[in-house]
Amino acid sequence: MSADTKFERTIITGALPYANGHIHLGHIAGAYLPADIFARFKRLCGHPMLYICGSDEYGVPITLTALKEGISPQEVIDRYHAANDESFARLGISFDLYGRTSWPIHTETTQTFFLNLYRGGHIEKREMELWYSEQSDRFLPDRYVKGTCPKCGFEEATGDECENCGAQYSANDLIAPRANIPGDSSTPILKKTVHWFLRLQDFTGELRTWLEGHPEWRANVKGIAYSWVDDLRARCITRDTDWGVPIPLDDADAAGKRFYVWFDNAIGYVTNTRQYYRDRGEPDGWERWWKDPASRLIHFIGKDNVPFHAVMFPTYLMGQGDYILADNVVGNEYLNILNRETGKTEKGSKSKGNMISVRWFTSKFSTDAIRYYICAIMPESRDAAFDWDEFFNRYNGELSNVVGNFIHRSLTMTVKNFAGQVPGPGPFDDDDRAMLAAIPEQLDGIAEALENFRFRQALERFIDLGRKANVYFDGKQPWVTRKTDPERTATTLYVCCQVVRALCTAMAPFVPDGARRLAGILGVSLPEGGPEGGEDGWNAGRDGLPAGAPLQEPEVLFPKLDKDYIAECADAHMRGEAF
Repeated sequence: MSADTKFERTIITGALPYANGHIHLGHIAGAYLPADIFARFKRLCGHPMLYICGSDEYGVPITLTALKEGISPQEVIDRYHAANDESFARLGISFDLYGRTSWPIHTETTQTFFLNLYRGGHIEKREMELWYSEQSDRFLPDRYVKGTCPKCGFEEATGDECENCGAQYSANDLIAPRANIPGDSSTPILKKTVHWFLRLQDFTGELRTWLEGHPEWRANVKGIAYSWVDDLRARCITRDTDWGVPIPLDDADAAGKRFYVWFDNAIGYVTNTRQYYRDRGEPDGWERWWKDPASRLIHFIGKDNVPFHAVMFPTYLMGQGDYILADNVVGNEYLNILNRETGKTEKGSKSKGNMISVRWFTSKFSTDAIRYYICAIMPESRDAAFDWDEFFNRYNGELSNVVGNFIHRSLTMTVKNFAGQVPGPGPFDDDDRAMLAAIPEQLDGIAEALENFRFRQALERFIDLGRKANVYFDGKQPWVTRKTDPERTATTLYVCCQVVRALCTAMAPFVPDGARRLAGILGVSLPEGGPEGGEDGWNAGRDGLPAGAPLQEPEVLFPKLDKDYIAECADAHMRGEAF
């Protein structure tokens, strides 16, 4: 039974990426590919759903990039919003809307969220000490200051977080601080200022009840969430900057301050749903997704975003009074990089030059090849590593050899020997019946894995159907029987055509380009549904192809990768050219 049978619709979100750099494979493996696979599956099932994402365009990283490049923050976000929107499209990430937090509607939405929390007594103003540069005459939020991590001794830690060990700490705990602004590396002083805090502790009971109601969540998400809930305290939600959503209070202290990006960015999911329906002339249409208990909300994120989606954003929603909460927060681990020279796994980093951007990778390889391999190694329960040799072997050995080869030789022989039509079968023997029975079993298994967010297992079950089909094909030897037993050959190829039809459906969430081309050859449709739902195209995969159905000339769906070309790309990657 589908996990969402009690829901009328599903809203799927992918964590909003910062618009201060190009998206890379770590982002894709962490959030956007699993979300897209799930979204495509639900659309194909005819289930009403929306896949919402967008650029996160406020915050210190953007203003810091602007300062370093001598341009405005708006120019930074315009550049990277467009670039990342294009990269997502090239990888087949099928957002229903890829929005922007710089839209006026986002300011309106964020301020409404804040005021509801404020009026509910969940916001307080506090005096605090922050690092201040006398040279630049400004407070130094987050990445505007660097120093030595008080936990691990890393000397390039930022104001409140260490990239090396992941520790978070109070800004005044940073050791040997220095300003991190172009033209200013002075030693800052601690100076008093005021900021607004969200009283997270007010929601401890509701958060715990909500978390306890979802024992099926991944262990990493639950572990991180409970570690926060066990020690909730007020958290600062404003920063000293003029870039971001203004604080909607008649208070002189609000001048020169904006909401901290981790307060406003997740609210972007609501913003972008509102914009989606505003664009369609139904300004209140978003409410049935966010305020109706019959709606299901699922967040797809990397594990570094767990606190903000399993603790903080839920409190914002609770403070509104009438919003639904997430039914699942699907958090993946990290995608690292295997260094071909040392044989060691490294954390992907732009500064190290070992990260692979989506724009570079999609210029070298097909969308299907990339999506297949990233899904095959998806870091669902532990960190994974991108390995060029494994990329070559997994794609060629599985998608190309097992699935692609079976489809091509089955259809080629059918078109050639049966006038371009699915042949009528003769009597079925035990092998035929077993192969036909495997089709619904495998489709059900793939669906079950997808419904439970086990994407690697779903992909393995898809490939396993291809393996079973190859064993069947080789055992029946239609290239031999076509000369001696035409009826036997017709039966064999009829059964093979039924498998090909099922494979077309099964591959659609994972490798949509290949599925679309195969659907054209078979003359079938792969419904793409949407917010209003539609035809059930998933179960249509088990209905098969009737005898006499016309077939087009087959094509090679998944051309093999060349080993020398892989080596060239791997060398370019090692030279730091893959970003």
